Amino acid sequence: MNTPQTGILLPLPPLARYLTFLIDEAERAAGCLRALAEVADGERTVVGLGHSLLSALGGDISGLRPFPNLAGVGLELPATPAAIWLWLRGDDRGELLQRSRRIAEVLAPAFRLDGTLDAFVYDGGRDLTGYEDGTENPAGDAATAAAIVGAEQPLLAGSSFVAVQRWRHDLGRFEQMPSAERDHCIGRRRCDNEEIDDAPESAHVKRTAQESFTPPAFVLRRSMPWAEGPHGGLMFVAFATSFEPFEAQLRRMVGIEDGIVDALFRFSQPQSGAYFWCPAMRSGRLDLSPLRLR
Repeated sequence: MNTPQTGILLPLPPLARYLTFLIDEAERAAGCLRALAEVADGERTVVGLGHSLLSALGGDISGLRPFPNLAGVGLELPATPAAIWLWLRGDDRGELLQRSRRIAEVLAPAFRLDGTLDAFVYDGGRDLTGYEDGTENPAGDAATAAAIVGAEQPLLAGSSFVAVQRWRHDLGRFEQMPSAERDHCIGRRRCDNEEIDDAPESAHVKRTAQESFTPPAFVLRRSMPWAEGPHGGLMFVAFATSFEPFEAQLRRMVGIEDGIVDALFRFSQPQSGAYFWCPAMRSGRLDLSPLRLR
């Protein structure tokens, strides 16, 4: 019986490291994936596979596609595809470094490390802006229903689709705003996390209210703050049973529906965007059987 990669549903770890790989030697990719399946446990190391990799392998996962090219008023969202995405979860920076090195060695015959970013839990689960993150996240069975493909799709049961964006905050600009203006950008009060009923329609909470879409656009967010030199932001990570819920929210954020752009863009910009499929686990290993590797 297939089960999800358990790291998807577990609470956030204190520390994390994200790795992305590009494919260099397609003919060696299948062997490297099998080797990765031996070392990635799905809990401390969550694995996502990109559309470019499946194309190189001649495989197909229904629902996996490239990140969309979306643009709004004064906005153009970047698409930065990768062959493999890894979310390394832990509580020791040194161990995360050593684990990432071992994984890079396993993948080296076919894949090239393209990006590394370290992340962390800040102030009990807040974004670097000081606002609580993931307040409307589904929990328990609702989280599983939102994030994990069910038995109605036997070939993909237990797997998940994940959207990943690295957002960079202009914290200086944000802190220069009056506190009420900051609250109206988010749609919640920073002091107590209460939603503001009369917040403007551009407020992030109103733009992305999951139950306000038809059908509802529920995703399971597992985002974490990042910092690098003087810069910082949020690594946005959203798991779902398809990309439709995420895309519905993103299209509304950039104003495609009604011309109203999410106020989040006043102080934060996405620097990357990519889609991945996260295989299920079977007998403690990544189940690569849907790929029909030769």
